[in-house]
Amino acid sequence: MKSKLLQRHVRRARAAFTLAEVLAALAFMAIVIPVAIEGMRTANLAGQVGQRKAVAGRIADRVLNEWLVGQSQSASQNGTVQEAGVSYQWSIRVQTWNQDSMRVATSKVDYKVQGNSYDVQLSTLLSNR
Repeated sequence: MKSKLLQRHVRRARAAFTLAEVLAALAFMAIVIPVAIEGMRTANLAGQVGQRKAVAGRIADRVLNEWLVGQSQSASQNGTVQEAGVSYQWSIRVQTWNQDSMRVATSKVDYKVQGNSYDVQLSTLLSNR
């Protein structure tokens, strides 16, 4: 009976990790965890930028279309749109186009993601009538 207990105790002692193995695992985790967290942060940023860029594109399209329907005579307009708790600054700029005596109207929407500024621009040509 004592020999069986002794054999189990010896097997458990052999199954344990050594200090060097534990330290190697901790060193590996110290390298992998920060890299994995940075990758997750980058993926999160890319996802947020993509979502807000799609919203900004819809806003730029809507604002430019509304402006075209009204055919405002002013050279520029601007405003702010709140959507899902995020502010989108928009502006419309009209400039002369150097070909075919036309004008170009550009709708620009600015937005921020995690402290960085981004923008979306849409343009269309207008006749000089």
